[in-house]
Amino acid sequence: MKLPIYLDYNATTPVDPQVADSIEPYLHQHFGNPSSTHVYGRRAHEAVEQARQRVAELIGAQTTEIVFTGCATEANNLAIRGVARALRHKGRHLITSAVEHPSVAQPFSYLQQEGWKVTVIPVDGHGRVNPADVANALRDDTVLVSIMHANNEVGTIQPIEEIAAITRPRGIVLHTDAAQSMGKIPVFVNDLGVDLLTIAGHKFYATKGVGTLYVRKGTPIQPVLVGAGHEHGLRPGTENVPAIVGLGEAARLATERGANEMLHLREIRDTLHRQLAEAVPDLLLNGHPEQRLPNTLNLSFPNVDGRELLADAANDVAASVGSACHEEGEAVSGVLGAMGITPERARGAVRLSLGMQTTEEEIGQAAKALITVWQDSAKLR
Repeated sequence: MKLPIYLDYNATTPVDPQVADSIEPYLHQHFGNPSSTHVYGRRAHEAVEQARQRVAELIGAQTTEIVFTGCATEANNLAIRGVARALRHKGRHLITSAVEHPSVAQPFSYLQQEGWKVTVIPVDGHGRVNPADVANALRDDTVLVSIMHANNEVGTIQPIEEIAAITRPRGIVLHTDAAQSMGKIPVFVNDLGVDLLTIAGHKFYATKGVGTLYVRKGTPIQPVLVGAGHEHGLRPGTENVPAIVGLGEAARLATERGANEMLHLREIRDTLHRQLAEAVPDLLLNGHPEQRLPNTLNLSFPNVDGRELLADAANDVAASVGSACHEEGEAVSGVLGAMGITPERARGAVRLSLGMQTTEEEIGQAAKALITVWQDSAKLR
């Protein structure tokens, strides 16, 4: 059976062959517990530490600031709930944005139910936070600001550096969820000025089930889970050595590929946009036209339902209308709603996210399939 062209890389990426090769020995030969002192344990421990070094190099951090987790959702929970718990006696006011991933939005909702005050910053029509709104929302008891680095649905990149310039002088902890950014754009923690940063392995060609939380040295944080003292005491549980090794290899490859991959992604994304726009009158781009991930194209097709469009094109194109982590059947994207996009425009939105393996030929085939389905739907109206 011929598989459709995969254009849902923001949902998950395939495991890079070099990542898969790096993992294999730690499934069979080097299977030891990294906390064990014998040779099997030492080899596993050394592999984990090498991966830690590679992740640190990717984001410009120290190895002691890298904490491996089971996923980005766990990392986000650890960052948000861990800092809130550590600073609960200093203040109980928290700030986030209206376009966060559920793994950020839900921990804030949980804390709100527990008595914390949460301010949700709006976004503009491009999905971008205004740093001035963050500054105006700060209070004497504000202890944490969490704003995502790049949006998973529309790709808009947030002005994290400008927000850090506001929070840092006041000693307020700043967290950013950079799950969608890794391997697509440069992400350096010191340039961003963040105290905490989340990484998801399966968003940049590692496996599912592994993530990282960068924790700047000196950041007040407490564990959410308790147990033995793994991962600097912040994430108990025996490390998932094969997945961590794979994450380290993915980080090495991202460091190596750098600007070349960004250029490739931007070129094929813009080619796809151009081909669709030439054939679909009134096609609208959702998200910032420039401050946007190079692989992400969120488009509103006129006079059609985005879900139905993709369902009709499913034999040729595998894509989505938004985040795979939102509830199935959600009528209108909360991100597009927060951007002030009309329900009619939001109804026709689809997210086309490209990856390293996407080719020019596939782009042409995908565009043709989507155009044909849209034109056929127009004939029925």
